[in-house]
Formats: sequence, structure tokens, C-alpha cells
Amino acid sequence: MINRRQEITKSLIINFFMLLVVVVCLFPVLWMCAISVKTVGEKVSGFNALVINEPTLENFKHLFTLVPIWSNLYNSLFTTIIGTITTLFFCALAGFAFAKYRFPGRDVLFCFVVATMMISAEAGAIPLFVIMRKMGMINSLWSLIIPRIATAVGIFYLRQYMLDVPDELIDAAKIDGCRDFTIFYKVVCPIIAPALASWASITVIARWNDYFWPLLFLNKTDKYTLMVSVAMLPVSDGLATPWQTILAGTTIVILPSIVLYLIMQLFQKSGNFAGAVKG
Repeated sequence: MINRRQEITKSLIINFFMLLVVVVCLFPVLWMCAISVKTVGEKVSGFNALVINEPTLENFKHLFTLVPIWSNLYNSLFTTIIGTITTLFFCALAGFAFAKYRFPGRDVLFCFVVATMMISAEAGAIPLFVIMRKMGMINSLWSLIIPRIATAVGIFYLRQYMLDVPDELIDAAKIDGCRDFTIFYKVVCPIIAPALASWASITVIARWNDYFWPLLFLNKTDKYTLMVSVAMLPVSDGLATPWQTILAGTTIVILPSIVLYLIMQLFQKSGNFAGAVKG
């Protein structure tokens, strides 16, 4: 009985501290959402900022007059969705080749791919910009997708999962007459579905929140992604900083990323359950 009480007490303490951490993490988001619907002149600092006296959507209307939100939103969705799909496909395909095929120089080539992880992506910004300019892809959304169509981290991550796929399963599929791509698509990918969902979650958040590359390759307002467009909002309106408008834009940027992450988590959970079923 005493041990049972101790376990309950320990569990309550742990849950309390976890709840406290969640509250601390969510407070900036709640503060941001609260300020975005406040009228100009209301208090925007301290805990009293969470109290909304006269909620309004005028801040969002004003935001829509400052930047082309709908076109920027389309740009962000396009680069995020297409970029995630292409990255998943090519990283998984490369990981499959490194994990299950034997060819001359395979290990050396894989070591080279892994070694590139030690180089900062921004270090190649200038040569990559020159390449994109010569290809005529400046101010094109594809300039945000093609250079990162396969990443070293993604290839390494998915290859490690594919190493655990039994070779006997692939041999059996070959005996049944399956081609290489059919084995990859119908045999290997369903088995590593949790890994694909995890990497998709990481990629979605990274693509949506990307700021450096869109700022480098895009220089037209209607081609900006939502992150860049909101980041370039004017920080002064006369003598005051328009926090309500700025945080309205920040809300539009952050909330979709939270929703996208939660959706990808559902896919990850369903993938985990599917991967746990034998036969």
C-alpha cells in the first residue's frame, strides 16, 4: 500500500512539472494570439495582455493591405508540400540503394554523403546562387525545392531504417517477379512508414519556417514565402510599433505550422501501429 501511494505521488509530481513546462511553452503562443486580436491602445505587455477587452479582426485586415498574404501563403504551401514529397522520395530511394544494393564504391560514396553533413548549408550559398541564376531560376519557387531535393541527413536517416529490412523479404519479392522499384515502393516503404512519417514531420516544419533560402533566391514581393513576407513587415507606424499587426502576421505563420505538425504526427502514429502488426 505504501509503495502504491509513493508511485501515485511520484506520478502526480512528474505530471505537474510536465504540465508546468507545457504552460511555459504555450504562453508565448497564447500571448501572440491574444495581442493579434486586440485594438490599438490596449496593453500588450505583462500577464494582463492576455485579457482581451474588445476583440477585433482589424489587425488582420490591415495586414492584408500591407502584404499579399494569399499569394505568399500559396508559395509557402507549394514549396512545403512539393519539397517534402520530393525530399522523401529521393532520400528514401537513395537510402534504399545504399542499404540493399552492392556496387563498386558504395561505401566510399556513402561516407562522402555523410561527410557533407559537417558542412553548413549556408557555406554553399554563393555558388548555389550563381548556379540558380545561370539556370534562370531566380524568383522561381523551384529554386527552393531542387537544391534540397535530397539531403545527406535524410539519406542517412532512412538508410539506417532500411538496413533492418530483412534481405530474405527482398529476395522473396524478386523470386515472385517484382522489379526493383516495385520492391522499393510496395515492400520496403510500407515497412519503414514510421521513419518516413518522422522525416516528413521534420521536413514540413523546416520548409515552412525556412527564411534564409527564400530571402536569397526571391526578390519579388509576390514570390515571397509567408515567413519572409511577415518578417519584412514595417516595425514602426508613426511613433509606435504596430505590435498588433506584426503579431497578427506571426499568428498566420505559426498556427499552420502547428496544424501541419499535428497532422504529420497522426501519420506517424498510424505508421507505428501498422509497423507493429506482423504478417
